[in-house]
Amino acid sequence: MEIVVKEELKAYIDPLTADEHEALERSILAEGCRDALVLWNDVLVDGHNRYGICQKHGLPFQTVQNTRFQSMDDVHLWMIEQHLGRRSVSDFQRGVLALRKRDILAERHRIEQAQLQRESDGEIADATPEGDEDSPPWAPAPKVSRAEMAREARLSSNQVTMIERIHKRAAPELVEAVRSGVISISAAAAVADLPEEEQRAAAVAGKDELKQAAKRVRDARRKPRKPAQEVLHDADTGLEVHPSREAEIAEALDALGEGPAELRQRVVALTLENDALRGQLAALRRQVSESP
Repeated sequence: MEIVVKEELKAYIDPLTADEHEALERSILAEGCRDALVLWNDVLVDGHNRYGICQKHGLPFQTVQNTRFQSMDDVHLWMIEQHLGRRSVSDFQRGVLALRKRDILAERHRIEQAQLQRESDGEIADATPEGDEDSPPWAPAPKVSRAEMAREARLSSNQVTMIERIHKRAAPELVEAVRSGVISISAAAAVADLPEEEQRAAAVAGKDELKQAAKRVRDARRKPRKPAQEVLHDADTGLEVHPSREAEIAEALDALGEGPAELRQRVVALTLENDALRGQLAALRRQVSESP
C-alpha cells in the first residue's frame, strides 16, 4: 500500500525543531523505528517525521490502522489528544490545540442542535455525505468550558484567554515569536493589541523591541491612580479626621500602591472606622477608671 501524506495533517501540529529532528533521526538510525505509524486507510495520521527519516535511509517501519476515524475532524481530535499529553509541547502550543478542540466540538454541537431541530420539525435528515466530511453520527459533543479547556491543556484560564487573543489578533511574525520562545505569552498578548503593522515591525526588530512594545501597551492600559488625599476624601465616612492622622493614612495609601479605586476607598473607610472604635473604647476605659 502506498502511504498518502496530506500536507494539512503534516502541518496541523507544530514541526520539531532542528535539534529535536536530529535527535529523532539519531535514535531511529541506532534503534530502528520502534513505534508504528498510524494510518487512516492509506492516509498517514501520526509519524510524519519517522516516516520521512525511514524513507530517507531506506529503513523498515510498521503501520497500524485506526478504525475509529470516520472523518477528518475525528483525525484532528485524535491528534490533539495525543499531543496535549506530550511533555515536549510548549504552553502556547497546548493552548492552541485546546482552542482547536473547542472549536471542533462547538461546531459539532451546533450541527447536533440543528439536526435535532429538523427532526422535531418533522424534516427528514440529509443523507450522510461521503468522504472525510464531518457529519453525524458521532459521540455527543460536550460543551467545553474555559476552565475545562485550561485544565486539559495544563494551563490557567488566564493563559488560555491570552493565547486566544494571540490566535485571533496576532500577526504571523508575532505568532512565530511566541511559538519559538522569543517572547512570553503575556507579552505577546499585549503586543497583539497593536495594529498589525506595528506588531510586524516589533517582531522584526527582535526580542528587546517586542518587550518594549508590550510595556507601552500595558502602560497605556493602566489607569492613572488617584492621589491619596483625593481617595481619602472620596471615602465619605462622615467621620472627622485629625490632620495628622489624615497624613498618616495618605502615606499608607501611597505605600499600598496600585489597586482598584473601590478597594482603596474601602481601606480608608475601615481604617477610619477602626480609629473611631479605638476612640470609643478609650473613652469607656476612662469612664470605668474614673467611676467610684
